[in-house]
Amino acid sequence: MRCAITLAYDGTHFLGSQTQQSSPNTIMGKIESVLRQLHIDSKAVASGRTDRGVHASGQVCHVDLPEFWSDLKKLKKALNDRLPTSIHVKDIIAADDDFHARYSAKKRVYRYIIKEGEDNPFEVNFVTFLDSVDFEKIEQNIKLFKGEFDFKEFMKSGSDIKTTNRVIYKTFAYRYKGFIILNFEANGFLRSQIRLMVGALLTLDASNIEEQLSCKKRYKIKPAPSNGLYLAKIKY
Repeated sequence: MRCAITLAYDGTHFLGSQTQQSSPNTIMGKIESVLRQLHIDSKAVASGRTDRGVHASGQVCHVDLPEFWSDLKKLKKALNDRLPTSIHVKDIIAADDDFHARYSAKKRVYRYIIKEGEDNPFEVNFVTFLDSVDFEKIEQNIKLFKGEFDFKEFMKSGSDIKTTNRVIYKTFAYRYKGFIILNFEANGFLRSQIRLMVGALLTLDASNIEEQLSCKKRYKIKPAPSNGLYLAKIKY
């Protein structure tokens, strides 16, 4: 039986989400390790990769279960009892046999969280602290990314993909209880694309962003830190 598992995790001390042969210290690596303890010999296939230090409140993976694990509530408890506290199973539901966490996904929602002022030890792993932010400029310029574009100039090099075209359906920024939240919803994202877009919003003017979106010019942009980025939701 195939099931879909929704996860939340603190990515601070993990080497990203994707399983790596060189290191078991990844989110899916930890999931698969616990699955083996429960006599489930299945890969955990995630909806998408999150980089080192990136968090999630709504990552989804699919797993194939043997018949004796038909009680999904019991499985959820067993997983949470054995996983590190930085990874939490929010939900497990039965899925169709052809469901694929990655390829069945229609939209992906990410959020980036910023806070102005000095950092503090209680939030520094989960929020990007900046001395000051021109919120009105960000609120206006984030709208430039809405639409279909070739995002090859907003991608970390070394990616092996068929196309760099992506459609972003929603982009907006808002303030909430002292935080600045940047929201991006798309059919998919390239490697480090959101961190580079946030970096552009923090450093470039609207005309510069438009030039880079149209692939006329590439500006030197430092990717925003990974600790402020969250995979918030996968829509199927």
